Formats: sequence, C-alpha cells, structure tokens
Amino acid sequence: MADTKKIVIVGGGITGLSAAYYLQKEIKANQLPYEVKLVEASDRLGGKIKTMKRDGYTIEQGADSLLSRKRPAMKLVEELGIEDKMVRNGTGQSYILVKNKLHKMPKGAFMGIPTQVSPFLFSGIFSPKGKLRAGLDFMLPKGKAATDQSLGGFFRHRFGNELVDHLIEPLLSGIYTGDIDDMSLMATFPNFYNLEQEHRSLIRGLQKTMPKPTKSKGKNPGVFFSFENGLETLIDEVHNQLDEGTTKLNTAVDHVEKKEHGYHLLLSSGEVYKADAVIMAVPHFTLPKMFSQYDFFKSFKDIPATSTANVVLAFDQSAIKKDIDGTGFLVSRNSDYRITACTWTHKKWPQTTPEGKVLLRSYVGRPNDQSVVDLSDETIKEIVMNDLKKTMKITAEPEFSVITRWKDARAQYKVGHLEHIAKVRKEAREHVPGVFLTGSSYNGVGIPDCIGQGEQAVADVLDFLNR
Repeated sequence: MADTKKIVIVGGGITGLSAAYYLQKEIKANQLPYEVKLVEASDRLGGKIKTMKRDGYTIEQGADSLLSRKRPAMKLVEELGIEDKMVRNGTGQSYILVKNKLHKMPKGAFMGIPTQVSPFLFSGIFSPKGKLRAGLDFMLPKGKAATDQSLGGFFRHRFGNELVDHLIEPLLSGIYTGDIDDMSLMATFPNFYNLEQEHRSLIRGLQKTMPKPTKSKGKNPGVFFSFENGLETLIDEVHNQLDEGTTKLNTAVDHVEKKEHGYHLLLSSGEVYKADAVIMAVPHFTLPKMFSQYDFFKSFKDIPATSTANVVLAFDQSAIKKDIDGTGFLVSRNSDYRITACTWTHKKWPQTTPEGKVLLRSYVGRPNDQSVVDLSDETIKEIVMNDLKKTMKITAEPEFSVITRWKDARAQYKVGHLEHIAKVRKEAREHVPGVFLTGSSYNGVGIPDCIGQGEQAVADVLDFLNR
C-alpha cells in the first residue's frame, strides 16, 4: 500500500522488543496501515537478558529474574501465554557482609528500611549508636519540599550513616550499580520522598502503607520469577510472536536525517530505511552521533554510565567444605571486598544446576572500582575466588567460569536527571517530531520498567501518527 506508514524501532533489547510486540498487536487489532521494522546493531536480541546453556547448567549472563509485583512484566508473560513456563525463586535466608562477617538480613526490611523494630534492635549489623541514630526517623520533622535531592543524602538525614552504608546502599546500588550519594531520589525512589512528606517518619509511613503479609500454609512463593529454560525464554517468545521479517540484526543506525515527510535512517549495511516515526530504544550516549546535527542531544554525553562484570563459577559440591544455608549475600559499602554480591544460584534457582553441583554468581565493578571490569578473565576470577574464600571454605578450583562484561551498561540517574530528560524530550518534540526516546537510560532500569516504557512508546507513536 502506497499510504502505509512506517515505524522503525532502533534497539533490540527488551524495551525495543516490547514496543514492536505491542505495536503489531495494535496494528492487527485496529487494522492500521502501519508497518514495523526493528534494527539491532549486535548479532542477537535481548540486550542485558542473555542465557547460556553449558554442561547441564542454565547460566544467566545478565539479569536473572523479574519482580512479580511489577505489573508490566507479568502482563507481557500473560499475553505471550508462557505462564506455564514460569519458575519462582527458592526462598531462604539472605545475608549482608559487614566487617568481614555474614549477618542475617533483618526481617521486616523494605529496601533496607526497618518496618519492624525488634529485628533491627537485635541485629549485630549495627552498633548501639547506629541503632539510636536510625531511630531518630521517628522524631525528625519531614524535610523541606524539594524538586530533587541525593538519594544517599535523603536516607543519611533520616537514618544516619550506619544503616545507609551497611544495608540501604548495598541493596539500592545493586539495582542501579551507582553511588547512591550521587543518585537522584526523584528518578529512582520518589515514593520515599512522598512517604516522608505525608507521614513525616519513613518507618511509620511504610508501616501504614505496606500490605500486610498474608499467612499461608507452607512456604510463601518467591517474589522473583524466571523460566524453566532461563530468562531468555521471554525474548525468544516475543520474537516468535513478531511478524516474520520484522527484526534485522548486525545493523547499526549511522545517522538519522529529517526529511520533509518523516525520516531517513542510514544503516551500517548501506541501506536507507524511511520512517514516519522512530522509537529510539538505545543507550543515551549513542544518540549524539546518530543526530549529530542537533546540539540538544549532546548533553547526553554528560550522563555517565557504569560497567560491571558478572562472574559465574561452577563447582562440584565436594569443593565447598563450609557451605552457608541461604540464597546469597550483599557486601556493605565500607568493606575491602571487590565483589558487591554473591548469589548461591543452585539454591535460589535449583533448576539451573545439576544434582551434586554448585553454581555461584558474583559481581565486580563498584562505581569507584570501574577498572576491574577491564582486567583479564583470569584476574577477575582470582579476585572473586579470593573474596569468596573469606566467607566459604572452597578447596578446589571451579570446574569452569563464565565472565560477562557489561560495558557502560547502566545510565546513572544523577540529581536533576528527570528535568534533564524532560528538557531533551521537549527539544526533540520541537525539532524531531515523531522521534521517541525510551529505555533504561531514561525512566527506570529494571526489566519491568523497560517493558512499561516500550508500551508507553507505542501509545506515543500511535497518538503522533493519528494526529
């Protein structure tokens, strides 16, 4: 059809794939004369979701699970019809490593914030002085109204440094792989600001607003889920349900040129794609080159991105002489460990590991230790083994290791992030109408957030084309 409108999605991670899926669903449901193409620079789809099969193990090289209470992920799973392939995480004790000692994670903590007082009072993680300081949250007035502030500064004001450094920081920087003292409160956890403004005390606010745990017979199901064959099941299923010929791999966009009607995308293959609307589901730092004629995109170079390495080690069970009864541990901010966390994957996700084997997964690449990611595989493996041996008695080398580097993988939402993104989007609406920015660089880094952003981009594109 001559009047068919073309929509091009740039980027084949979960955001771009979700956008393609929901776009084609709308096109079919409403018989719209639109055509969707998705181009991906690398040789695979899925972005930071990457599953490897090896010697009977299922190894996640990137994200390992989805949070079931975040609706966009569950909605997509239901629409794809793959609920029967879901598996829940094995629940168990998790730990926090403080001053070279593993402590049980206190019960009743939400993102490290106490909602039950007694588990914190009896925890060995904090000194008496640290406990008293955290208790000041009950007494302090609410903070002054502010458009934004540092996430770390906000929590330090409410609870003091001990609770932040030993518990809140390991939990939150694990999500954002950043320095919480630089992070934007409003771009990451605006709910905490709203709780403080409404209830004055954060602890009281959480106690009043959090759903009460339901008492059930037997074990509560885990709050995280994956799939029997790994998280890449989600990627494969979305791809399978796209129209044939929608996706094009090994194809980067070198330049986007505005024309009288729509856009021309110059591809690395030498082809030119014409588009009436473009969804840019790629990292922020790639945009200044693609839109080199527009100065407002250059400010994206000011948004830093951190790198991490995911280190998976497989052992025979006989190699672990001192095991720990739990699913893993986080490492407190002021320790001399270089790993930030360790998951006992064989306990958290039993289906991933053959009988009689152990699978451990650690991360390196703190914000102040970025150079570790560039070291050789052998050196990174040694660093991780040295750290693990401080908490576990490991008597043999791993049967194999898988090290995956994620370079510049996580945009850092610094104070003022939301205003910055809003400003660039406003400029984009004026100068490149029909170009939409979406994905983890902008409004949420988790997989469910990215799925939700992909869905929102579809609504924005349809609204634009209808107008």
